[in-house]
Amino acid sequence: MREIACYTSATFSYLDRARVWAESVRRFHPEWEIVLLLSDEAPAGFKFDPDQEAFDRIVHISELGIEDWRRWMFGHDIVELCTAVKGTMMDRLLTEGYQRVVYLDPDIALFAPLDEMLDMLERHSVVLTPHVTRAATLMHDIIDNEISSLQHGVYNLGFVAVNNTSAGREYGAWWRDRLMHFCHDDVPNGLFTDQRWCDLVPALFDNVGILRHSGYNVASWNLGHRPVTVTKEGDIFAGDDPLRFFHFTKVNTVGENMLERYSYGRTDVFELLRWYRERLKFHLADGLPTGWWAYGTFADGTPINKSRRLIWRNRSDARELFQDPYACGPGSFKEWCDEHGF
Repeated sequence: MREIACYTSATFSYLDRARVWAESVRRFHPEWEIVLLLSDEAPAGFKFDPDQEAFDRIVHISELGIEDWRRWMFGHDIVELCTAVKGTMMDRLLTEGYQRVVYLDPDIALFAPLDEMLDMLERHSVVLTPHVTRAATLMHDIIDNEISSLQHGVYNLGFVAVNNTSAGREYGAWWRDRLMHFCHDDVPNGLFTDQRWCDLVPALFDNVGILRHSGYNVASWNLGHRPVTVTKEGDIFAGDDPLRFFHFTKVNTVGENMLERYSYGRTDVFELLRWYRERLKFHLADGLPTGWWAYGTFADGTPINKSRRLIWRNRSDARELFQDPYACGPGSFKEWCDEHGF
């Protein structure tokens, strides 16, 4: 068996983050194979040389063996898609024979080796981390964290690790299948991409480990439970535990507001944020158009709105009528949507 594969899922718009992610994983786990799952195409004139990147492998969505992958992909927005392919990629890596498979979101950075996770994988088939690890005492904390967990999922699927056991492979295949059909941001109907599905995992599979170490999956929303402190010696803690990795979700928008809300006047976490922004600047994808996603527009460059993706997803008659949902011109799905006011 091969040893450990660590992968992430992204588009070119997150290339700077994926580069920081790979850099940090390589620093603390140089023995791991680092894999980028890419659901995008490079724009004209953008120079992207895989041989010059820090990833050991880059796998394109077209290589995953998804039937009619472009038609399937059209029913997902960018977040849903990058999440939906995570299960297929995990199942593939387990099938390829890796002894352990670790998924980490591209906007995560490691600050120490993940030894506790590796120890748990020796005894467990799947390892998950909960969003919150202690009961809230303030009303806004209950709403932002506990009620949000009930709505969006108990476990933070920015991280999941699987052991290549029979139960681990069963989980990988199950997660693949659920995400292929139901990886949707539809909270009123009980779905939030991949996270709500994994609420079921401890009930469905054997030897599931819940890693409650406060240094894993530290993020803006749980910072009030895991305050970040930096010692004079440079050691970083999250609550009572050493920081292992930080999830820099939307740090340039609402994420920074959440950091300010839950830092309660402590400033150490903003040292991490300053460092992260410096690394993003260093790894900037030069020449990439702002907001680029090759599959975000029709063939003529018109943005694909959410309603048209939902129509494609939910209406079998539309899928039967049109072979290529991205096409434009007479007889196209786009023309049909225009005519019907969608």
